[in-house]
Amino acid sequence: MLESRELLAIAEVSESLLIIPKTLAINAALDATDLVAKLKVFHHASQTSDDQSKRELKHYGLDLINGKVRNNMIAGVLEPALSKVKSLKFAIEAAIAILRVDDMIKIQPKLTENERMRMAQRQAAAQGR
Repeated sequence: MLESRELLAIAEVSESLLIIPKTLAINAALDATDLVAKLKVFHHASQTSDDQSKRELKHYGLDLINGKVRNNMIAGVLEPALSKVKSLKFAIEAAIAILRVDDMIKIQPKLTENERMRMAQRQAAAQGR
Protein backbone atom coordinates (compact mmCIF):
# COMPACT_ATOMS: atom_id res chain seq x y z
CA MET A 1 0.00 0.00 0.00
CA LEU A 2 1.26 3.46 -0.84
CA GLU A 3 1.76 6.09 1.83
CA SER A 4 -0.02 9.44 1.77
CA ARG A 5 3.00 11.34 0.41
CA GLU A 6 3.40 8.87 -2.43
CA LEU A 7 -0.30 9.09 -3.24
CA LEU A 8 -0.08 12.86 -3.25
CA ALA A 9 2.87 12.75 -5.65
CA ILE A 10 1.04 10.32 -7.95
CA ALA A 11 -2.08 12.49 -7.91
CA GLU A 12 -0.07 15.61 -8.79
CA VAL A 13 1.76 13.89 -11.65
CA SER A 14 -1.50 12.54 -13.06
CA GLU A 15 -3.09 15.97 -12.77
CA SER A 16 -0.15 17.56 -14.57
CA LEU A 17 -0.41 15.00 -17.39
CA LEU A 18 -4.01 16.07 -17.99
CA ILE A 19 -2.62 19.29 -19.44
CA ILE A 20 -1.86 17.37 -22.63
CA PRO A 21 -5.43 16.38 -23.60
CA LYS A 22 -6.79 19.68 -22.27
CA THR A 23 -4.44 21.68 -24.45
CA LEU A 24 -5.12 19.50 -27.49
CA ALA A 25 -8.88 19.92 -27.06
CA ILE A 26 -8.61 23.68 -26.56
CA ASN A 27 -6.42 24.03 -29.65
CA ALA A 28 -9.02 22.08 -31.62
CA ALA A 29 -11.68 24.58 -30.43
CA LEU A 30 -13.54 21.87 -28.48
CA ASP A 31 -14.99 21.70 -24.96
CA ALA A 32 -11.88 20.53 -23.13
CA THR A 33 -13.63 20.13 -19.78
CA ASP A 34 -16.27 17.78 -21.17
CA LEU A 35 -13.85 15.68 -23.23
CA VAL A 36 -11.28 15.31 -20.45
CA ALA A 37 -14.02 14.42 -17.94
CA LYS A 38 -15.27 11.66 -20.26
CA LEU A 39 -11.72 10.43 -20.79
CA LYS A 40 -11.13 10.32 -17.02
CA VAL A 41 -14.36 8.35 -16.49
CA PHE A 42 -13.38 5.78 -19.13
CA HIS A 43 -9.86 5.36 -17.78
CA HIS A 44 -11.09 5.09 -14.19
CA ALA A 45 -13.58 2.40 -15.21
CA SER A 46 -10.83 0.48 -17.01
CA GLN A 47 -8.64 0.50 -13.90
CA THR A 48 -11.28 -0.40 -11.32
CA SER A 49 -13.55 -2.88 -13.11
CA ASP A 50 -13.14 -6.64 -13.33
CA ASP A 51 -15.33 -6.74 -16.44
CA GLN A 52 -13.17 -7.44 -19.50
CA SER A 53 -15.23 -5.13 -21.73
CA LYS A 54 -14.53 -2.23 -19.37
CA ARG A 55 -10.83 -3.13 -19.30
CA GLU A 56 -10.74 -2.19 -23.00
CA LEU A 57 -11.61 1.40 -22.04
CA LYS A 58 -7.92 1.96 -21.29
CA HIS A 59 -7.38 2.35 -25.03
CA TYR A 60 -9.73 5.34 -25.27
CA GLY A 61 -8.36 8.72 -26.29
CA LEU A 62 -9.48 11.93 -27.94
CA ASP A 63 -10.84 12.14 -31.47
CA LEU A 64 -10.29 15.84 -32.09
CA ILE A 65 -11.69 15.80 -35.62
CA ASN A 66 -15.12 14.62 -34.49
CA GLY A 67 -14.91 16.09 -30.99
CA LYS A 68 -15.45 12.89 -29.04
CA VAL A 69 -13.71 10.16 -27.09
CA ARG A 70 -13.01 6.95 -29.02
CA ASN A 71 -11.15 3.65 -28.84
CA ASN A 72 -7.81 4.58 -30.37
CA MET A 73 -6.73 0.95 -30.71
CA ILE A 74 -9.65 0.23 -33.04
CA ALA A 75 -9.08 3.55 -34.86
CA GLY A 76 -5.48 2.49 -35.53
CA VAL A 77 -3.84 5.18 -33.43
CA LEU A 78 -0.89 3.43 -31.81
CA GLU A 79 1.85 5.25 -29.99
CA PRO A 80 5.28 4.03 -28.88
CA ALA A 81 5.01 3.57 -25.12
CA LEU A 82 8.74 3.09 -24.64
CA SER A 83 9.68 6.59 -25.76
CA LYS A 84 6.85 8.12 -23.71
CA VAL A 85 7.91 6.27 -20.57
CA LYS A 86 11.53 7.38 -21.03
CA SER A 87 10.45 10.99 -21.59
CA LEU A 88 8.26 10.96 -18.49
CA LYS A 89 11.01 9.43 -16.36
CA PHE A 90 13.48 12.05 -17.57
CA ALA A 91 11.03 14.90 -16.87
CA ILE A 92 10.28 13.62 -13.37
CA GLU A 93 13.98 13.15 -12.60
CA ALA A 94 14.64 16.72 -13.78
CA ALA A 95 11.84 18.06 -11.58
CA ILE A 96 13.21 16.14 -8.58
CA ALA A 97 16.70 17.53 -9.21
CA ILE A 98 15.33 21.08 -9.34
CA LEU A 99 13.42 20.55 -6.11
CA ARG A 100 16.54 19.16 -4.40
CA VAL A 101 18.57 22.21 -5.42
CA ASP A 102 15.78 24.44 -4.14
CA ASP A 103 15.78 22.55 -0.82
CA MET A 104 19.57 22.90 -0.55
CA ILE A 105 19.34 26.65 -1.10
CA LYS A 106 16.67 26.96 1.59
CA ILE A 107 18.63 24.79 4.05
CA GLN A 108 21.75 27.00 4.02
CA PRO A 109 22.06 28.39 7.56
CA LYS A 110 22.13 32.10 8.20
CA LEU A 111 25.60 33.48 8.74
CA THR A 112 26.55 35.62 11.70
CA GLU A 113 28.13 39.03 11.14
CA ASN A 114 31.63 37.67 11.92
CA GLU A 115 31.18 34.77 9.48
CA ARG A 116 30.06 37.17 6.75
CA MET A 117 33.12 39.38 7.35
CA ARG A 118 35.46 36.37 7.17
CA MET A 119 33.77 35.15 3.97
CA ALA A 120 34.08 38.60 2.39
CA GLN A 121 37.77 38.74 3.38
CA ARG A 122 38.41 35.31 1.84
CA GLN A 123 36.65 36.32 -1.39
CA ALA A 124 38.66 39.54 -1.56
CA ALA A 125 41.91 37.62 -0.95
CA ALA A 126 40.99 35.09 -3.64
CA GLN A 127 40.41 37.92 -6.12
CA GLY A 128 43.81 39.43 -5.26
CA ARG A 129 42.60 42.59 -3.56
